Amino acid sequence: MPDLRPVPNRPTNDQQARFALDIGDQSRLSVDVAVTPAGLLAIGGLVSMILLSTAVIVAVARHR
Repeated sequence: MPDLRPVPNRPTNDQQARFALDIGDQSRLSVDVAVTPAGLLAIGGLVSMILLSTAVIVAVARHR
């Protein structure tokens, strides 16, 4: 079962996530992520640019 609790010992203005997954008796996956507001802005900009460039590629492909 996923464990989605705040990551301890991080600044409070960060967006935080923790994901832990147990697979069987011997396998475990654990990921902690903390992103600042500037990081969220950068991620949003990257996603926007990817979506805009894909729309342009599709429009050019249809025009031919």
